[in-house]
Amino acid sequence: MPFNPELCRNESEVESKLIVQYLLPQLGYTPETWHQEVAIGSIRLDFLAFAAQVIPFVLDANSPLSVVMEAKHPKQNLDNHVPRLRHYLTSLNVRYGLLTNGKEIRIYQKLQTDIKLVFQCSGKEVETKLETIKRLIARDSLKEGQLLDKPEVQITEKHSNFEIKRQNLMKTIAVYHNKGGVGKTTTVVNLAAAIRKKGKKVLVIDLDSQANTTFATGLVKFDDEEFDDIKDSNIRHILQSEDFFPIEEVARKSQFTNPEISVIPSHISLMNYENELIQQEDSKMMLAQKLDAVAEQYDIVLIDTPPSLNLYARIALITADYLIIPSDLKPFANQGLINVREFIKKINGFRKQIRKPQIEILGVLACKISTNNQFVKHTLPKRLEAIPKRYDFEVMNTVIYDRDDLAKCAEKFLIIGDMEVADPISVLDFKPDSIAAQEFELLAIEVLQKIGLTS
Repeated sequence: MPFNPELCRNESEVESKLIVQYLLPQLGYTPETWHQEVAIGSIRLDFLAFAAQVIPFVLDANSPLSVVMEAKHPKQNLDNHVPRLRHYLTSLNVRYGLLTNGKEIRIYQKLQTDIKLVFQCSGKEVETKLETIKRLIARDSLKEGQLLDKPEVQITEKHSNFEIKRQNLMKTIAVYHNKGGVGKTTTVVNLAAAIRKKGKKVLVIDLDSQANTTFATGLVKFDDEEFDDIKDSNIRHILQSEDFFPIEEVARKSQFTNPEISVIPSHISLMNYENELIQQEDSKMMLAQKLDAVAEQYDIVLIDTPPSLNLYARIALITADYLIIPSDLKPFANQGLINVREFIKKINGFRKQIRKPQIEILGVLACKISTNNQFVKHTLPKRLEAIPKRYDFEVMNTVIYDRDDLAKCAEKFLIIGDMEVADPISVLDFKPDSIAAQEFELLAIEVLQKIGLTS
């Protein structure tokens, strides 16, 4: 039966009518040789088709060639999705990628670290061009081929009944507690600095309308809203638009630590857009989708979250691979862990629907802990022991104590003319040999080890 592009009115129909019902059978792919909605780390593929079905399937330099197929809404411009397809093919070491919105069909081939367009036709022409498509990506055509190059670094991850070896994979970590004042921002910015000093490329994302991380990384260089240069380009714009405001455009360089890191700022106006974003169906996945396009640019993404159960907290936990739960271990913070656990349960339910693995909890991080000797000796061990027993969370090995240096480095400022401008720096740059700096260095080592990256 010939394919009629006019029957595809949305992305779901492009998937079902063009790819599943027409292309895959015509190209010789049987149901056991293709998989839909494959989640590999932060990457989510619409379709992954195998030239040969080997279980467990290992996608490496010796495996049969495969093809990625991505379907878009008929009204979307395919040019906007080429960078993401490039990332998929080069990261997964797959030779061919098919990109279509039903009205247009393109095939790209991977060449070393880039891709090139090798075939293009309209949806109406697909039947007359089918033999050309078969020569490129039909199952029989790919069986004899070999991948063009080997991944430089390989990490094995499992998805359902097959195994995939990948290049070095960007790791995304959310720092979340639904109680405020437990040290989330302090943890995010100083952990980012400590990881950056380990040679990792770091992106920090501020998802809290209070914008504490934006302030703490020195991006607020104005004391009058008239000179506010963040209001027109921040995390809100990333979440609102699929076609505009990519990560590269919104992220800013921050010199609050050396070497510098990248930061996606927040803005107080973010709180005014939550209801609007809730009505936007794809807002919960937008950050994850846009991070896919820059996965080769960063090793670690750290997300600071609002102390709530709102949409922005949901987006952070849907996007992240891992979760750190900072807590001062005081009664209200500990009681809040019950809410955190239930919130994670709901998030994992949604992640299951989108075929994404459950978020991995790195543990509760004891943070802003009193340095009083008697407290540290007698009370702190009891509070740490209570966390796994009462709340079923593991406790991280590192403890971040409430030290003067952490406050002083955050309060630094510059005098420019008659204006006082915030100029915070990380504690690792403020006093590299301080105990506070050493604690964050230990935290960085622990985190990197837990997520499988050498420090």
